[in-house]
Amino acid sequence: MSDATLVSPANAGKLVSLEEAAALIRSGKVLSIAADAALLEQLPPGNWIGGTIPYFMAQDGGETTREKVFVTQIDAAAGTPTIRYYDTAELSRVCVDAPESGFSLIILPAFSESHSHFARDAPSFPDMYMKPLAGWIAGIHLDDLGNDKPLVFSGNDAKGHEEGAVVMHVTLPPERIAQIGIINLFKQGTGDKIRFTTSGFSAEGCLINGKPTNFAEYVKANQLDTRLPLVADYCGAMINVSIKEVDEQAGRVDFYAPVFDDVEYRIAAPVTDYVEAFRSAAPQQCGQIAFCCNCILNYLYSELEGKRVERMFGPMTFGEVAYQLLNQTLVYVTIED
Repeated sequence: MSDATLVSPANAGKLVSLEEAAALIRSGKVLSIAADAALLEQLPPGNWIGGTIPYFMAQDGGETTREKVFVTQIDAAAGTPTIRYYDTAELSRVCVDAPESGFSLIILPAFSESHSHFARDAPSFPDMYMKPLAGWIAGIHLDDLGNDKPLVFSGNDAKGHEEGAVVMHVTLPPERIAQIGIINLFKQGTGDKIRFTTSGFSAEGCLINGKPTNFAEYVKANQLDTRLPLVADYCGAMINVSIKEVDEQAGRVDFYAPVFDDVEYRIAAPVTDYVEAFRSAAPQQCGQIAFCCNCILNYLYSELEGKRVERMFGPMTFGEVAYQLLNQTLVYVTIED
């Protein structure tokens, strides 16, 4: 398989067979890889990092498959990137170790201690926001929830890890720069102002327009559409927190990312046509897309299987990283002159 069949001017990622992915690794290509665990476990050591997921937006449209491997070829013009595994205690060094000129890709396993630590504490890591950091949260087929665990893989040993993170630090030539883009179709709706009494991945108590109440009871009483995320306005940047589950008996709501007790949220305004809204929001002109990922909730709620979203090819993930953890967004990295 030649480079020409893998890399287009628009996007560096593509779904391929297991055999093609293994051949690319053996040829020395530098890759970010996403696939079902049974496939990743068969790949040889090499210059790659990977994570588990069977959902993709690929060259033929949205696809769920346990039989193919999504490979993204990484720019190695300035030398072979550094691949590292970080345990949870080492995560805060991710941006410290990043190159001064380049970017870093990170993959963390969903529901792990490292996922929780990164979600809560990444904004305070040293050098965070000073160097480009993007990536995703590895997941599993939704039919396997409760049985299998998401894994991340370092090509250094080609072994899977249930904890920690794998990171590829990519140095770029001086004349090139990496830029991180975020497409978030959600904006705050016009409903109630919501504040939570504690920070974390779940909530019981909250303040609705300043009045104390139980958030699970509020969701039920108002028949809220839990497919819509909570949205916080960070000085004009809309940051989503997606609802994972409402446990009415326990009086608790669980989230895919943490809520914070010092932030005001509103339920997002509905998006009627995801594909059309995405096409309108996508940049009309940008450099080569070096990496891309989108949220599994966008894939499911917007019924993207079989639908094609131009240029933005990549895994559909359990969370996106653009410096910090995000939900229900699309994250991409472009390389610009």
